[in-house]
Amino acid sequence: MRVTRRATFQRVGAASIASLTVLVLGGPARADEAGNPWLDKRFLHIAHQGGESEAPSNTMYAFRRAAKIGADVLELDVHSTADDVLVVNHDATVDRTTNGSGLIRSMTYRDLRKLDAAYNFVPGRNAVPGLPPESYPLRGVRTHDKRPPRGYKASDFAIPSLRDVLCAFPKLPISIEIKGTSDADTGSFLHNARLLADLLNRTGRTRNIIVTSFNDAAVAEFHRLAPSVGLAPGLVGLTNYFFGGVRPIEGTVALQVPVTYQGIRIATPAFIARAHADGYAVHVWFSGTAPEDEATYNSLIDACADGLMSSWPAVMERLLDERGIARPGTPGTDPCGAGAV
Repeated sequence: MRVTRRATFQRVGAASIASLTVLVLGGPARADEAGNPWLDKRFLHIAHQGGESEAPSNTMYAFRRAAKIGADVLELDVHSTADDVLVVNHDATVDRTTNGSGLIRSMTYRDLRKLDAAYNFVPGRNAVPGLPPESYPLRGVRTHDKRPPRGYKASDFAIPSLRDVLCAFPKLPISIEIKGTSDADTGSFLHNARLLADLLNRTGRTRNIIVTSFNDAAVAEFHRLAPSVGLAPGLVGLTNYFFGGVRPIEGTVALQVPVTYQGIRIATPAFIARAHADGYAVHVWFSGTAPEDEATYNSLIDACADGLMSSWPAVMERLLDERGIARPGTPGTDPCGAGAV
């Protein structure tokens, strides 16, 4: 079964409330004691999976397109192959998005690269298997059965390695979520956390990166091995901060939160103000937790969120341009009065 951000957040949040137990994974240090540059990076248009409603999720095509449109940050998910290559894909399996089947962890990188990552992409709906063939306008580009859109290559429609994404976007900030084979398999999360720390340390890519995971142990393990990389806390850390005021793990620079949880509004002006006072930026994701439309975008911008993770990058960019919202390096209007950096 596909595990979504929303479902996992609900499970962890419910458990935290029911048990009234606080798990402290980090000390009480404020994020701004040594300065938090992510508080200065506003407003951020974060392309969630590269904008999965407008382009095939987590593909180089989606990332290149989002960057051209104007996204300030790319958000992506990582798993590891049988030969320990970190690859960019949301699910632990390839079934939903590609013409293949099986766990990524059981496949070699070479075999994985042959798959068509746009096989089940339906514009406006993300990946939807089982529809008539004409529903999939980009199916077959990867396998050279169809010409790629102008300016792109067949390889842009494969599952990419994280190294390739980092090389393609050496200056663009990236938010990386560590995935595992299942919620119960903590070992797979820890394994991927170690691979990610090693890759970022070896490549020197430790700035303009945020690393997170639903699994708090993976966040802690990554931080132990790559302490200079900024973090967003795991689900236990996040829910304990929201409901109990317990500060998240040391190294936290941003809180990545859903719009709502079980009917409770999470990304409120009051919560965002509290996070800012404690030294944390707030980045908001949707994934079914609220309607992803211009009205919601506007309400979150006006609530002083530092960034929104959009699956509709063209829609987001148009709204920001129409409002003249300040962006990093570009002056404009900031409803919260912080100005542009």
